[in-house]
Amino acid sequence: MVRIGITGGIGSGKSYVSRLLQERGVPVYDTDSEAKRLMQADADIRQGLTGLLGETAYQADGTLNKPLVAGYLFAGPRHAARINAIVHPRVKADFLRWVAKKADCAFVALESAILFESGFEDIVDVVVTVYAPQELRICRAIERDGTTEEKIRRRMAAQMDDEMKCRLSDYVIRNDGIEPLAPQLDDLLKTLEKS
Repeated sequence: MVRIGITGGIGSGKSYVSRLLQERGVPVYDTDSEAKRLMQADADIRQGLTGLLGETAYQADGTLNKPLVAGYLFAGPRHAARINAIVHPRVKADFLRWVAKKADCAFVALESAILFESGFEDIVDVVVTVYAPQELRICRAIERDGTTEEKIRRRMAAQMDDEMKCRLSDYVIRNDGIEPLAPQLDDLLKTLEKS
């Protein structure tokens, strides 16, 4: 089995590439949605967040106090690092359990916008960055999220630079609206099959 890490900045199209991989029979673990699920369901995360943020980290009905957590998370890099230190080890462990259940698959993929920042490159065999020019990414994100260019640029500034992600990656998929994605993905899977 080859474990493929999929990353890319906001608006790059990594989720779209993940869907195309799923259409090719590659199961994909979405770290964003799984982290949200685990923040609700995992006892260790609940204990860690409550210890960090107090009893109000979870509301009376047991659901995560998302505004409180988001406010803390985006207050600065040190705050984000504290939250990540609680959540990311549990996401890694959950991914590895998920992989064990997919033993009959030739490929599995992990999608993460912050793959390098969270240390997830250590639990995949190859890293693929989905790359698109910045202005195209901004247009896509504005259209998708219904937000402003200023907010998108701030979110981009908080993420690792895409050129750096490309340098750290084993493969780059160009999602620039010019090069078709299907042949790039087919070539990637063929290359990985041979290795």
